[in-house]
Amino acid sequence: MGVVKEISITQIRGLRIGNAQDEEAMTGVTVLLFDQGARVGVDISGGGPASRETPLASPVTADNPVNAIVLSGGSAFGLAAGDGVMRYLEERGIGYETGCAKVPLVCQSCIYDLGCGRADVRPDAAMGYAACVDAEKNHPADGSVGGGTGATVGKLCGMERSMKSGMGFHAVSLGSLQMAAVVVVNALGDIYDPDSGKKLAGLLTADRQGFSDTCQELYQISSRTDLFNSNTTIGAVVTNGRFSKAEMNKIAAMAGNAYARCIRPVGTMADGDTVYGASTGEVEADINVAGTLAAEVMAQAIRKAVGQTHISPESIS
Repeated sequence: MGVVKEISITQIRGLRIGNAQDEEAMTGVTVLLFDQGARVGVDISGGGPASRETPLASPVTADNPVNAIVLSGGSAFGLAAGDGVMRYLEERGIGYETGCAKVPLVCQSCIYDLGCGRADVRPDAAMGYAACVDAEKNHPADGSVGGGTGATVGKLCGMERSMKSGMGFHAVSLGSLQMAAVVVVNALGDIYDPDSGKKLAGLLTADRQGFSDTCQELYQISSRTDLFNSNTTIGAVVTNGRFSKAEMNKIAAMAGNAYARCIRPVGTMADGDTVYGASTGEVEADINVAGTLAAEVMAQAIRKAVGQTHISPESIS
């Protein structure tokens, strides 16, 4: 098939990405709009997800195309942003035809960012709608924007020893097959470069002058039941490969391997780690190739999410 080449995420046909955020309150919304719908799967490895309509991604439910995936802040309060996305789509005649009305099919997952910025301001329907309007331009930005506005990492010992994170994108082509990843990194654990193994971000020492090791700290407090649980890494991989909903569930699970490569610890009961997988195209491809590629682009997106933030770690302490 050729060599893996990095491309712009805007080259994925049928996908548009938009952001909206409240920079003062440090929370926001990222929306992935699928112009022709997408066959969507999901993998949830964390113990505390805040989600909307995730059963639409189950292989045992009806095989209807999903119109949008929303990644937001606000914890479960942020699920209100999905209402604005539904309104935007309904106004444009997009959704599942029920006979009486078209009902947009929107999946959503949220991070817990209430400890960063203002806890009483969360993504709402207006912000979800604004993210859809921004998607019309399809000029997505990464870093501390959209759903990544309030993202932080290394929070086992509280926010005072955490670091700022954000949202990352990465996309590649392999011959005619394209694969892209979008991720909001809001992890309990530390973040590592997938290639070098170097620690990039995470739990800081008490004086914030260096790194502590979250795993080692966890082992020391293993008898505690009140782990700081304000976490969750959420993301999606999108491909122009033709795959069924069941196959996209497998590809989403393989993409989740990137979380294990880059985040330690990961998938704890204090996280709600989730990966969606969306197929928007008709390119014939091997599921093993696609899943392996999905894990690679997700790993690179995670790396970018902690390397592209534009707010200093000290600003959240």
